[in-house]
Amino acid sequence: MAASCSTNLISFPPSLRKSTSPSYSLSWQAALPSTVSFAVGRRVSSRTTKSSVVVVTAMMEAKPTVLVAEKLGEAGLELLKGFANVDCSYNMSPEELCTKISLCDALIVRSGTKVTREVFESAGRRLKVVGRAGVGIDNVDLSAATEHGCLVVNAPTANTIAAAEHGVALLTAMARNIAQADASVKAGKWERSKYVGVSLVGKTLAVMGFGKVGSEVARRAKGLGMHVIAHDPYAPADRARAIGVNLVTFEEAISTADFISLHMPLTPATSKILNDESFSRMKKGVRIVNVARGGVIDEEALIRALDSGIVAQAALDVFTEEPPPKDSKLVQHENVTVTPHLGASTTEAQEGVAIEIAEAVVGALKGELAATAVNAPMVPAEVLSALAPFVVLAEKLGRLAVQLVAGGSGVRSVKVTYASSRGPDDLDTRLLRAMVTKGLIEPISSVFVNLVNADFTAKQRGLRITEERVVLDGSPENPLEFIQVQIANVESKFASAISESGEIKVEGRVKDGKPHLTKVGSFGVDVSLEGSLILLRHVDQPGIIGKVGSILGEENVNVSFMSVGRTAPRKQAVMTIGVDEEPSREALTRIGNLPAIEEFVFLEL
Repeated sequence: MAASCSTNLISFPPSLRKSTSPSYSLSWQAALPSTVSFAVGRRVSSRTTKSSVVVVTAMMEAKPTVLVAEKLGEAGLELLKGFANVDCSYNMSPEELCTKISLCDALIVRSGTKVTREVFESAGRRLKVVGRAGVGIDNVDLSAATEHGCLVVNAPTANTIAAAEHGVALLTAMARNIAQADASVKAGKWERSKYVGVSLVGKTLAVMGFGKVGSEVARRAKGLGMHVIAHDPYAPADRARAIGVNLVTFEEAISTADFISLHMPLTPATSKILNDESFSRMKKGVRIVNVARGGVIDEEALIRALDSGIVAQAALDVFTEEPPPKDSKLVQHENVTVTPHLGASTTEAQEGVAIEIAEAVVGALKGELAATAVNAPMVPAEVLSALAPFVVLAEKLGRLAVQLVAGGSGVRSVKVTYASSRGPDDLDTRLLRAMVTKGLIEPISSVFVNLVNADFTAKQRGLRITEERVVLDGSPENPLEFIQVQIANVESKFASAISESGEIKVEGRVKDGKPHLTKVGSFGVDVSLEGSLILLRHVDQPGIIGKVGSILGEENVNVSFMSVGRTAPRKQAVMTIGVDEEPSREALTRIGNLPAIEEFVFLEL
């Protein structure tokens, strides 16, 4: 049974909620008969909806109803009560939640409540906003939320200091064997010589992920006398230097650090980024702290590294499976200190999260655009229909461009150029800019970027995106001729991607409804942006295409497209290969060792 503590709960009968008689007024969001729901944070099916959420309030200023499904700080509850009727119903079963949700305009949850498609369907389109009191939104079905016109917001900033402090607490506790010594003394032992620790002063700490939490950990570690380096392919170098931190490559970070503190999001690119191979390149005796996400470490590989002595100690607040199994070898390992995901668990952080999510929910109910929105707003059908293929192209170009940036180069300035025959008033580029931003940020971040939060997210990360329009002669029937993305003041993993003016430059067009890459640096190419890409610069000579194709064929890697652009016969050329599978490291090494190959890079799209 659910524990309930309702506050002025008012529920409207269906006839009253949908009435449009003169004695009631529409508020928050009016019906939009020709709109579609388009999620740029998650892939969902676009669908035309004949109605949106219609909320009717009485002229007596009846309040909306907010259902709080898990415990929330009192300050947040008070803020909510000043605007809405608040129903605190905890420990509800899925069936109870589905029954109650049809009477609510907003829902606030933590991590324990699953907000499934069934919940949104049971809401009957009355539910307008779901607030997640915390960062992660794995327990909310974003696709279903967007399809039902429901905004999802979270509270990503309030627990920053708490998480950083916990990371430093684990760092120092691990270095001085605090947990093990405490257990020993409580067991009646006095083993001073067994628990001799190591000093932090003068040691090198590698902060992996230099976002909000990572930078705060770096500040505190500097205060402890540590030499701090950081790896983050996106962080601006000047922001790091301002607090005395050098941005370095991933390889340099893991190979030179005495301590490694993880603060990166869990994305496909970071999943198990610490594995047998990366552990083998670390200093013997390195110590590791993880208050980020459990999945960034291959836990079986960590056990092997601990047993071999490569990793002297580890301090973990997060795990791949939470709670971990009781017989977990990692948890039981004598050189591992563990806590049950306590990063955000301080009184101050919990109150801060409550206020942050309450403000976001109230703002959404007032019809304001929420900077912490994690799903997409409604987009007019005719705009989406015209721009749909270019939306995909924009994201692919952003994703491609950021992967060409060499480690340690902070991305700060990006220029997006649109070539079109349409006038400025006939071409709305907000969605395209948002998708370029999404492509630039999401590969190295856990942030969901959409039309609502794109500009805010870019600004928050110190990324300046400028737009330029090239007006072409011709029919305005086609909205765009090409999109070009340039990243300035960075080094590139693939030198040929640098244009004559010194920027990383990629350009693409839509052909037959599909996105194509048509230029890399100064080289013209033509390859469909599907699957993954291999870019190679080589000497233009007979047989090179066949040799590369043979290596991929021997590895059973299917080639979907191949294009070669060259400066002149027998001079330099760039080969662009689309592949359906990721080639093995050995295959890429063999390709790179071909005498005619001058450089190459593998890119995931």
